[in-house]
Amino acid sequence: MLTFIGLGLYDERSITVEGRDALRSADRVFAEFYTSHLVGATVDDLERYHDADIEVRDRAGVEQDPEEILAAAEDGDAAFVTAGDSMISTTHVDLRLRGEERGIDTRVVHAPTAQSAAAGLTGLQNYRFGKATTLPFDYAHGADGLPASVTDTLDQNRERGLHTLVYLDIKEDRGDYMTASTAADMLASGYEDVLAVAVVRAGSPSPVVEAAPVSELATRDFGDPLHLLVVPGDLHHVERDALATLADAPPDLLDEKLA
Repeated sequence: MLTFIGLGLYDERSITVEGRDALRSADRVFAEFYTSHLVGATVDDLERYHDADIEVRDRAGVEQDPEEILAAAEDGDAAFVTAGDSMISTTHVDLRLRGEERGIDTRVVHAPTAQSAAAGLTGLQNYRFGKATTLPFDYAHGADGLPASVTDTLDQNRERGLHTLVYLDIKEDRGDYMTASTAADMLASGYEDVLAVAVVRAGSPSPVVEAAPVSELATRDFGDPLHLLVVPGDLHHVERDALATLADAPPDLLDEKLA
């Protein structure tokens, strides 16, 4: 059996009860933290809290050479844990399919995600979000300016009146976590006066949600990771009130976006 377990958004306690039970009962527990990261807990914290030995795999050990994970699942009960929900990344879908192809039973224990938290913390309705995008560090995509994958997604969603969730790059091996202010600064050249919302440390005891023009968000210090940006589209009046109340959004920019 190969069980994919989401750890949730922040620390060792963010997991669901079902996920905790599955993790503790597994014969071997594997993890990766290159697609996302629990900023409120270390691997040692997870091991102590769940009374389990956790074997952390790098990208190559999951995507290119998952044999040890699959062999453990063939011989017994293996768990594969990640921050957030384990099925958000195509990397993990691929691993699950490899297991199924070898006749290994698989199951998924879901957990909160950054996407659901972004909607919940901002008050923006989840079904009014369009396609999401990821903003990479300049050194990661090797091109001048913003990648077309980012600008095309933003432009198409805005044209349709849809909200855009912008995931911010993580380079775990370098300890680099893009901040909302860095992301806003990168976006400012093309979207300077566009309303955006910084969603910071979702799932923690003290998340931060602040709305302002992109150029203004670029000047603020939002503290420790993880950060997200949301670019609202057209607003229902309840969404307008939510951003004003929960994110201190400028009333003039909100009124412009009422559907």
